[in-house]
Amino acid sequence: MSSTSQKHRNFVAEPMGEKPVTELAGVGEVLGKRLETGGFDKAYVVLGQFLVLKKDKELFQEWMKDACSANSKQSADCYQCLKDWCDEFL
Repeated sequence: MSSTSQKHRNFVAEPMGEKPVTELAGVGEVLGKRLETGGFDKAYVVLGQFLVLKKDKELFQEWMKDACSANSKQSADCYQCLKDWCDEFL
């Protein structure tokens, strides 16, 4: 199993609520601002896109690249964070 960041573990440890998009693993201030500009201001809005894409890693990573110019590591971290959160709470 791959190791996860503290940010990832913190996010997956509790319900999402109104957490800002920057709480997602792989999303820092720069990507967060880009996502917010595109209307993705909360983590649950990005979760919605993740679910619309049927939890498909390749499609989600491509969407993140298009939506906020995320690199492959950033989008993979965000994907894994949302996948693990879904496994825990859905």
